[in-house]
Amino acid sequence: MPNERFIKLLPGERRAGRVVLPPPFQVKARTEDTQGRLSLLEVTLVRDIPRHTHHLADEMIYVLEGELGVHFDGEDLTIPSGSFILLPKGVPHALGRATDIPPRVLQISSPGGWECYLEDLAEAGPATNPNGFTPAELNPIAAPYGIRYEE
Repeated sequence: MPNERFIKLLPGERRAGRVVLPPPFQVKARTEDTQGRLSLLEVTLVRDIPRHTHHLADEMIYVLEGELGVHFDGEDLTIPSGSFILLPKGVPHALGRATDIPPRVLQISSPGGWECYLEDLAEAGPATNPNGFTPAELNPIAAPYGIRYEE
């Protein structure tokens, strides 16, 4: 039945997962909810994400609030609220705050799996949060998801 996959989340609600993710990450649709096609998260970008490449998934971002800084294909861009970007797989990029106010975004990965990677990071513990992380620490965790951070 099609209604078996229906999900309704009220403001502030999130899908439960294998582990509890930090508050900036609210999973709205898990990979298994969409039969692997995508995952959808509401993310408040409290920390910059270093240059990395997704080798398996396209990443799509819709900026809900604030301004998102994006380094893509040699350019530094500011993506304001109400804007959408598609970061195709295979192209290195970095994400950050364009102002002091952390942007809030909808982040879609296709195919899904992004929330599983974040759960693996959360399980890795203090080595990957909250005071920072290095590509050397991230790459072994990211590798199964086709993600590679530049060192």
